[in-house]
Amino acid sequence: MTDTPVTDLFIIGGGINGCGIARDAAGRGLSVTLAEMNDLASATSSASTKLFHGGLRYLEYFEFRLVREALIEREVLLKAMPHISWPMRFVLPFHKDMRFDSETPTSKLLTTFMPWTRGRRPAWLIRLGLFLYDSLGKRGILPGTAKLDLAADPAGRPLKSKFKTAFEYSDCWIEDTRLVVLNARDAQARGAEILTRTEVLSAQRHSDHWVVTVKDHATGEEKEHRAKMLVNAGGPWVADVLKQKLGQNSRENVRLVRGSHIVVPKLFDHDRCYFFQGTDGRIIFAIPYETDFTLIGTTDADHPDPETKPHCTEAEQDYLIDFASQYFEQPLTRADIVWTYSGVRPLYDDGASSATAATREYVLTLDQAQAPLLNVFGGKITTYRKLAEAALAKIGKVFPQLPSDWTAGVALPGGDFAVADVETLKAKLAADYPFLSAYWAARLIRAYGLESWEVLGDAKSAADLGQDFGATITARELDWSIAREWVRSGDDYLWRRTKLGLRLDEGQRAAVDAYISEKAARLAA
Repeated sequence: MTDTPVTDLFIIGGGINGCGIARDAAGRGLSVTLAEMNDLASATSSASTKLFHGGLRYLEYFEFRLVREALIEREVLLKAMPHISWPMRFVLPFHKDMRFDSETPTSKLLTTFMPWTRGRRPAWLIRLGLFLYDSLGKRGILPGTAKLDLAADPAGRPLKSKFKTAFEYSDCWIEDTRLVVLNARDAQARGAEILTRTEVLSAQRHSDHWVVTVKDHATGEEKEHRAKMLVNAGGPWVADVLKQKLGQNSRENVRLVRGSHIVVPKLFDHDRCYFFQGTDGRIIFAIPYETDFTLIGTTDADHPDPETKPHCTEAEQDYLIDFASQYFEQPLTRADIVWTYSGVRPLYDDGASSATAATREYVLTLDQAQAPLLNVFGGKITTYRKLAEAALAKIGKVFPQLPSDWTAGVALPGGDFAVADVETLKAKLAADYPFLSAYWAARLIRAYGLESWEVLGDAKSAADLGQDFGATITARELDWSIAREWVRSGDDYLWRRTKLGLRLDEGQRAAVDAYISEKAARLAA
């Protein structure tokens, strides 16, 4: 063990927070090792609602700092990753029966001073919220709020006729798993060691370093690492890691909240998202998804423990179907559902009365009793970069004279081009590779950006890309993903790096899995 090199940081967890911290730290010159027990983004970070947003509803909880930080971040992030993130307009239909969650501070104030509203959201309050939403964050790319006449606007066509008016505002879409993978790739390019399918078995704390024992699930090999500082970014497992793997006592904890989503065939022809408000005070989104589908979510339900795999229950499916059917003219049924997914959000446990009310703020705790330990609680995908900066501010207490913040505006792999140039790049890729369909070219640009040319290489025809697995998936792209993006199974590629599993049948998905597994086994040998 004495011959084992000592790294500066050992990070537990390959979700967005762990990979974001790894990238930031490596870019400041620290030596970094990150271990993830499964695939990157295999839990919470691949099961989001896929939005970079300020969180309009958080204004009702007076979380102004969080909303402002997230609103400012939208455009910072958009500029750094215009291939995997893009602007989206959100349509909020208005009806006089719309209500608050009765537990929000805003609802309680309104009930106290305007009891005649009886929990309803009046139009003036929605306008005020949207004015704050436009004003709290800086907007250079995203347009501001507008009012829509649903009788004349295409956004009104799929909706019930009782909805006459809507408000439209801006937020952004994000390919969440690709965000994690690109942060990990950039961290690796800056010197970090990224270990996937590598479980931390235990960590022993000494006065000036940690000894971390890990197990490689591909080979079964156990190995020890030494590090000056440990970062616990275990997401839903953060408290379990702290108490069971590290043997540390702490009163800090997380509240596990399950968010479930359903995917149905395309419900409308425009590219805007709907923001629906329910009679129970909650909200859901209906979002254009993967060209031919609509994504509907999310729920908020307490989840028992991180080892219980989350799934969209029949009750949650019915809730989302019934909620959306209150708005769409054509009602939905459970038979319309083509896919569901669920994730567990590890929110900081602030003692809130409901899962919906639990804070989305992140909390970082630094323990320097012996070798330093940083624990990461909570957070949301939109503020991951700011969370990483806050983490580095605390890490700077251990490693003085660190370089200053650097990640704002620095492009992630494949994203070094202007937001406005996406369509130009799609056309150029299609011209350089004439065998690509419009859909295929657009998909590659949205996944890989400028690296699309590297993925396709010197191919002159589709046949040059090797085996065709269906849905524009080729052996060459799978080889690239295996070599560059830690893909080791069909699920890694079909449901995390992409969502192309939606377009394949069971036999085709099995063929993709067999091809990747065979290549991965060779790498592990």
